[in-house]
Amino acid sequence: MKLSIAAIGKPGRGPEAALALDYAARATAAGRVLGLGPLDLIDLEPRKPGKVPEAGLLLAAAEGSHLIACDERGRTFGSRAFADHIAMLRDRGERRLVFAIGGADGLDPTVLEAAGSTLAFGPQTWPHALARAMLAEQLYRAVTILAGSPYHRD
Repeated sequence: MKLSIAAIGKPGRGPEAALALDYAARATAAGRVLGLGPLDLIDLEPRKPGKVPEAGLLLAAAEGSHLIACDERGRTFGSRAFADHIAMLRDRGERRLVFAIGGADGLDPTVLEAAGSTLAFGPQTWPHALARAMLAEQLYRAVTILAGSPYHRD
């Protein structure tokens, strides 16, 4: 099952972007034996401002995939439960998961309605570049948990 993080905006060249790329590469390498990956980072730049143009790009990037909307009102998971959710989606035959990170104003309702799942990082507001890095890290952690690597919380 392929994994993608589709996010509005460019992450820039800062440490957050490098961290997201590093964790995406780690998740890709670790996930091969499990049928998970690669983990692609998709940066989307709308030509017009606003949630509606952003939604069009996110929905197009997720076409034919199981869409997981990253939203502050979404479901929170512990790391093991997040890994189990990904495994459940893989085992039921999903071929691709796309995690959608909206712009500064969040996700348009059409993205939330189209999503098969939601994910929240908690009630805090996170910069987009950091949200990408945090999500890439959690996907790497999920892959290693599913691969049977020791997990310090068990």
